[in-house]
Amino acid sequence: MRKFSALLICLMLFGSLLAACSGGGTATPEAPNNGGTTNTGGTDNKQEDPPVKEDIADKKVTIKIHYPLPDDTTLRAQEDDKIARFQEKYPNVTIVKDDWQYSVNEIGVKMASNEAPTFYNTWATEAQLLVERGWVADITEFWNNWEYKDDMNPVLQEQFIVNGKVYGVTQNGYITSTVVNKKLLDSKGVALPPMDWTWDDMYNTAKGVADPKAGIAGIAPMGKGNEAGWNWTNFLFEAGGDIEVNEDGKVKAVFNSEAGVKALDFYKKLRWEGEAIPQDWALGWSDAINSFQQGRTAMVIAGAFDVIQPALNEGGMKPEDVIAYPMPAMEKGGKHHGILGGNYLVINPNATKDEQEIAFRYITFDYFTDDALKSVEDTINARKAEGKYYIPTPLEYFSGESDYAAKVKAIYEKYDNVYVYDPQLFSLLEGKTEAQFGTQDYYAAMSNVVQESFSKKGTDSKKQLDDAAKYVQENFFDKIVQE
Repeated sequence: MRKFSALLICLMLFGSLLAACSGGGTATPEAPNNGGTTNTGGTDNKQEDPPVKEDIADKKVTIKIHYPLPDDTTLRAQEDDKIARFQEKYPNVTIVKDDWQYSVNEIGVKMASNEAPTFYNTWATEAQLLVERGWVADITEFWNNWEYKDDMNPVLQEQFIVNGKVYGVTQNGYITSTVVNKKLLDSKGVALPPMDWTWDDMYNTAKGVADPKAGIAGIAPMGKGNEAGWNWTNFLFEAGGDIEVNEDGKVKAVFNSEAGVKALDFYKKLRWEGEAIPQDWALGWSDAINSFQQGRTAMVIAGAFDVIQPALNEGGMKPEDVIAYPMPAMEKGGKHHGILGGNYLVINPNATKDEQEIAFRYITFDYFTDDALKSVEDTINARKAEGKYYIPTPLEYFSGESDYAAKVKAIYEKYDNVYVYDPQLFSLLEGKTEAQFGTQDYYAAMSNVVQESFSKKGTDSKKQLDDAAKYVQENFFDKIVQE
């Protein structure tokens, strides 16, 4: 997978055209009658008015927007400010707030009952599923007419371009990282590993910090839910493996490879030889993040922002003690592959064309604007007043080489409460995209394998992976129909 550079995408919207017709909204003036017969063959000099271009701002439109959860008070305040500014420009639009967050298990019901918002959030893994099920609108027309489409981050945006059509707008992204608690390492007399680290470095660091009797883990890999399979897949990628291949229109599971065996054996080494993972290893995503911010584990695997933000602002940790690393290479000189993921906003295909257009305008309303820059600076100042830190996301919606990126960077450099990532991180991060078919089904199957590996000593990695691949193939991949 290529390293992320950046460039961005978005749209400039246009009003729909209404053809003039004599019996409809726009009257056609009659030609003077000079006593002759009326020519209805279209050969006289009678001129019809051109079609009337109706501005979307003149139409009454209601949209139900994606809104932050109740405990995200800062994000809700930002969204409320955006709503006010949007309705100042579009007083014709009524906005209804909906804090439903995307769920694989709920989206089908939401669409069937027509209860999904006009636009909603989702993840990079979901593009193929949503397009195939018809649960997302084709927004190519809006996209192609948006003035900022070429300034979007292409590595992120292309995840929601399917068969040449655009189905979503990127918000931000990540390449899965390992975040390290330096303070915990220091307390155990364990040296920080190099940024260009390996599996051996991770193992030795985790083993050195681990203190099972005190309830301290060296690393907390996620051990339940689909996130357990997601965490493990990073090691599959680092070992040179893949989840699936697409051959002659058929999806084939290939994670039961030599690379898969190496990755699973490394997990078992952390568990059984190093005794480096939590004794209660059945941690979901939030459990693992909480264990890090509470100082109960030295390392956790996730998007860096998702770990650092709560660690600093809720866990009371200091920026110098929280360090984002790339995923470790399997061996020296290897790739630091981490799963490339992102957050997207997509539009409901059941919405009317006018609702879709307004939704697109709302989604992109603050992209590349001075208002957005002001919002960033206001947020930084608000965090500072609260004694908190502002943590940028490693991958933004805009290209890193854009003029807009330079403006954002200039704002960050003005404040001492903006978290700064180690520059080496970005030179080592290597993003690799997730599977495009049956992703969550694969993660669920691998979560079972991870749990078995953590609960039973001496399991056969090749047999475990062969059984999982067979199950995924027969129950999911063989049922995929590609158009």
